[in-house]
Amino acid sequence: MRRPSIAVSAMLACLVLSAACDNSGSPSTSPTPGVAVTETFNGTVQPMSTDSHNFTITQSGDVTVTLTAAGPPATIFMGLGVGTPNATDGSCTLLQGASTSAQAGTTPQLAGQATAGTFCVSVFDLGNQTAAISYTVTVVHT
Repeated sequence: MRRPSIAVSAMLACLVLSAACDNSGSPSTSPTPGVAVTETFNGTVQPMSTDSHNFTITQSGDVTVTLTAAGPPATIFMGLGVGTPNATDGSCTLLQGASTSAQAGTTPQLAGQATAGTFCVSVFDLGNQTAAISYTVTVVHT
């Protein structure tokens, strides 16, 4: 079952709130909105496994993640999540509330805001795979 994107949005919004505050007292201006960056990742998930890819956000802004293709079969549900890369073993440590069960489609399955930094997107077996699944996932961030 797909978790509501509001929980994911709230979690990703927390990343923005965790950024350091400027208490200098000087007026601040809103950053100029950036150009959307689209990153497309392809891979294969083996049964009972996960595959992840790192991406870097250069300024705070909106982030969407879309599982655009997965299969065969094309109707399979896959796990999809956003996290932070683990420097020790290269894995992707998913952020709390930033994952969902997703079927490939054209509408983002995860959406929210994040601060600048390095993140990872992970595609994983939910326990329903009987063979390797090829996938494409798109991350769009500003």
